[in-house]
Amino acid sequence: WDTIMIGKQWYQRRVRGRIFLDMGFTEMPTNRYVENGFWNFDALFQPQQHPARDAHDTFFISDPQMTAKSNLPADYVERVKLTHEKGGHGSMGYNYDWKIEEAQKNILRTHTTAVSAKMLYQLGQQKEFTPTKLFSIDRVFRNETLDATHLAEFHQIEGVVADRNLTLGHLIGVLSAFFKKLGLEKLKFKPAYNPYTEPSMEIFSYHPGLKKWVEIGNSGMFRPEMLLPMGIPSDVNVIAWGLSLERPTMIKYGINNIRELIGPKVNLNMVQENPICRLDKV
Repeated sequence: WDTIMIGKQWYQRRVRGRIFLDMGFTEMPTNRYVENGFWNFDALFQPQQHPARDAHDTFFISDPQMTAKSNLPADYVERVKLTHEKGGHGSMGYNYDWKIEEAQKNILRTHTTAVSAKMLYQLGQQKEFTPTKLFSIDRVFRNETLDATHLAEFHQIEGVVADRNLTLGHLIGVLSAFFKKLGLEKLKFKPAYNPYTEPSMEIFSYHPGLKKWVEIGNSGMFRPEMLLPMGIPSDVNVIAWGLSLERPTMIKYGINNIRELIGPKVNLNMVQENPICRLDKV
């Protein structure tokens, strides 16, 4: 009774702050950890034979194993099926037999891009397009081998901007502004491949403790094969990103092992003793 332990802000919460809200973004609802393959993969124009959909990368739910067909928008599902099989919108598609059963499988979401897909689909149903800036920060799950920079469950910082005349330059500008507010200015952008973005970029930041460049996120411009079946106007571009929350936190606080941030190895004394990180507005 001599000492009363009071609650402290966890490192992750400190880094989140109000950065995207200050930049004019609206937060997306991300309260569903269990998702189906349709929103997590198919709606993103990710083929059903993609290795990310295998059990060695994704956690599948045993009960309930499937989502009912009635819980998926039938007309939109048919447009996604056609785009996968035969293409359209300047694309050849993947030339395979798309199966609804594969799309119905329930999983622990591998990224919060599944939420972005739902929000963009809702945007596409509007009679008049409205420019939109959305973000989310929440937990995702992947069947990863654990090491100093990888976890099986971690947090993803997701963001999308939908508007006309957007370019890759706008994407680099938004990401640079976000990381500058975190105090991370040593950034590299590297060309990459994603099934649902073109062009695509990986983002790296230098970690002085590990003495190497660490990947902290992926980004790009959503492909028309993803956007047009949703009903998004053909002259609208969408820039998007999925960033790690833990890795920038490691760099910010000089932490060399990601398992010190989440899970049973978290040092509670470290959380108690360190001051709250104050983020300067830029």
